Amino acid sequence: MAKKILMLVGDFVEDYEVMVPFQMLTMVGHEVHAVCPDKKSGDTVKTSIHDFEGDQTYTEKRGHNFMLTFDFDKVNPADYDALVIPGGRAPEYLRLNEKVLEFTRHFFETDKPVASVCHGQQILVAAGVMKDRSGMAYPAVKPEIEVAGGCWISQNETFSDAYVDGNLVTAAAWPAHPEWIRKFLELLGTKIEA
Repeated sequence: MAKKILMLVGDFVEDYEVMVPFQMLTMVGHEVHAVCPDKKSGDTVKTSIHDFEGDQTYTEKRGHNFMLTFDFDKVNPADYDALVIPGGRAPEYLRLNEKVLEFTRHFFETDKPVASVCHGQQILVAAGVMKDRSGMAYPAVKPEIEVAGGCWISQNETFSDAYVDGNLVTAAAWPAHPEWIRKFLELLGTKIEA
């Protein structure tokens, strides 16, 4: 059965972390409403591409324009079956928006599936939903998760694994897409037949 999924995005969201989940979730038949504060359906956000090229941290390059599919001001979180929070730089300022935090809390209060990757967990921390929870995130977010009372789970060297804690699926970065999208689809009850 198709689900209705809310995706929270903003300028300089990580390109792969918004594009790939959006396309995969749509491909399997789910309806995804990608929204951004102060923007409407048809508006775009700029993406950034983060890569692991042997430096002490990831590198960043300009990505694509990603088109929003719904008006932020029309969102009623009760209308959605699940939430997706991509990473990149967007979560660092999206977490300052009280509506974003209210939307996020709703999915935890109602025990609906949530998938968050990379720096998306900054929104989870700001919403106060990581206390007594375990999850992966980009290593730079580890201190925030721990100060919030959560447990940061280490990832493998290739950043390709994901972690499930109840209704929450997390991963450290886009190389984990096959794993965290698979685990998220399982939480959604999505069946893919070969």
